[in-house]
This record gives sequence, C-alpha cells and structure tokens, in this order.
Amino acid sequence: MQVSIVGITGYSGLELLRILQGHPQAEVVSIHASSSIGRPLSALYPHLRGSCELKIEEFNSRKIMQQSDLVFFAAPSGVAKDLVKDFVEADFPVIDLSGDYRLPADIYKEWYQKEAGEAAVQECFTYGLAEFADVAGKKFIANPGCYATAAELALIPLLQAQILEPDSIIIDAKSGLTGAGKKPAASSHFVQVHDNYVTYKLNRHQHIPEILQELQLFDDRIQQIQFSTSLLPLNRGIVATVYSRLKKPLSAAEISSIYRRSYNGKPFVRLQASLPSLHQVIGSNYTDIGFDYNPATNVLTVVAVIDNLVKGAAGQAVQNMNLMLGWDERAGLLSQPAYV
Repeated sequence: MQVSIVGITGYSGLELLRILQGHPQAEVVSIHASSSIGRPLSALYPHLRGSCELKIEEFNSRKIMQQSDLVFFAAPSGVAKDLVKDFVEADFPVIDLSGDYRLPADIYKEWYQKEAGEAAVQECFTYGLAEFADVAGKKFIANPGCYATAAELALIPLLQAQILEPDSIIIDAKSGLTGAGKKPAASSHFVQVHDNYVTYKLNRHQHIPEILQELQLFDDRIQQIQFSTSLLPLNRGIVATVYSRLKKPLSAAEISSIYRRSYNGKPFVRLQASLPSLHQVIGSNYTDIGFDYNPATNVLTVVAVIDNLVKGAAGQAVQNMNLMLGWDERAGLLSQPAYV
C-alpha cells in the first residue's frame, strides 16, 4: 500500500512518517508541504538522515493519485477543506487529521472561524473515533481531535451503561505544547510556557462541539459540557480529568466491569488499577484510563492519558487506516511507550 502525506513538516506529519516507516503493509512514497519544495526532508530534520531521503513536493492531487493508494492530510485546519474535493470526486481514500470534516458546516464556521468545505464533500466523511466508529470499507475519515479522543474514550463506556447524570459532566484537560501546532505564537513562546501553567480558550475551544456531538450519540439528554484546556510545560501528552455525578452509588468493581466490557478486544485502551500518568503512554498509541469514586459527593473522577501526537493524531490515523482496509488494527502501532 503506497501512501502520501500532505503537511509533512508539521508535528503530526512527522509523526505519521515515523509510524508508517515501521508499518508492515504501508510505504510513504510522497510527502507534500507549502514550503521547502524540492528539498530533502532530512535537510530540514537531520534526525531523518539515512532513514528518509524523500524530497518535499508541491501539492498536486492528480500526481498524488497516480503514485499512491491513500493520502493523509496532516495540515492545519482550513487547508484540507479546500484540497480534498478532487480526491472525493475520484473516490480516492483520504484520512484528514485536521478539524475540517468533524463537524457540520455551520458549527465548523462558528467554532473554527473559517468557511466550511462543500456540503457534498462534508457528507462523505466518517468521524473516526477508532474504538467506536465503523470505518471498515469507508473511503473518507475525519480523525478526531486530541482532546476529544481522550475525553470521549473516558466517557463513552459510562454513557453506554447509563450511569451518569447527563447535566454533570466537567472535563478539565491539559496538553503539552505540540498540541498547539508548529506555528510560532506568543502564547506558546518558551518564556510564556516554561515553569508556568496557563488555561486558555475557556468555554470556546473548538473541540467542545466535537465532544458534545459524539457524547450525544450515546446519551441524547446531554445538552452541554463544561470543558477547560490548559498548557503544560511539556512537549507531548494530554491528561483529561473528567468529573461527573452518578445516578446511584457504584462500587469500584462495578465501574471497572463497565470499562472492561466496553473495551474488551480493543487493544489500545488500557484500564489501570490506579490513576494513570503521562509516562505510561508517551510515544505510543495507548489510552490509559483510571478512576476513583467519592461517595461523600457522589462524584466519579476519571483520568485518561494519551500522547497527543500518536493516539491524538497520527497513531489513530494509522489505526483508522488499518480498520478501513481490514488489516490488523495493531499494524505499525505496537511500539512500547517511551517510559522515561
């Protein structure tokens, strides 16, 4: 299987390349960006010397379709919506890592402050939360957002079991700096972030409608969620701490059973006996989940941790490719976490 990557110079594009180079059935044959055209990628990133000597190419949909079987879009939101039409019209498989096709057009415009892509193209995409979406045989997949992945995986089993009060969900999520993308900004400057803790986009983060949209598939009584995002002075990782009230008290064994039933046979979600830490998942496609229940307040606290560049982006995109094509879901994704 030959694949192309559009948006190769960003963090998610580089992570896709790293993962796909270890995939037994996929080969990256072309890489694309809007700058450094004609230069070897290893000239920009010397750590790739000897392992990837592909040259960066200008985007050309016709050429990509001639030399590849599938294309990944790892560009910032607002790029894919203007470029994927040719692929959709040709029924050529696309996996988009941006937010361009996760939401209906009107909601996308409101939360992303950009014009949406064409409605006919939008309708072709399937939201690909890999553990719960059926993407087998599909051609166009919208990869979930990083915060959304952690929050949804923490909550969906509880909603399936109908044990939560639907108006009680609070999500406090924290991310390393790669989640902000590669483009320099004052808010992600070293001096601003190092030795600091910053909450941002309170009540207006673009993943709010995405999370709400998906949770409502499992409990349509959920009208709103409270969602906050903060930056950690780290390169990678997301910690999503989720608070909610139970309809009735449950034992730890009962809650654990709910998660185990939901994630039975799903290799990239691991229920931990204690609250998980980022070191357990960095560099891997795993989501680790732990919980604790406070009977005094009737509040269940769930902590989910992921690597935002792997399970939150490139890893889940490869997982979706595997599921789309009927391959082993784990193909290319069995690297152990880089624990230290």
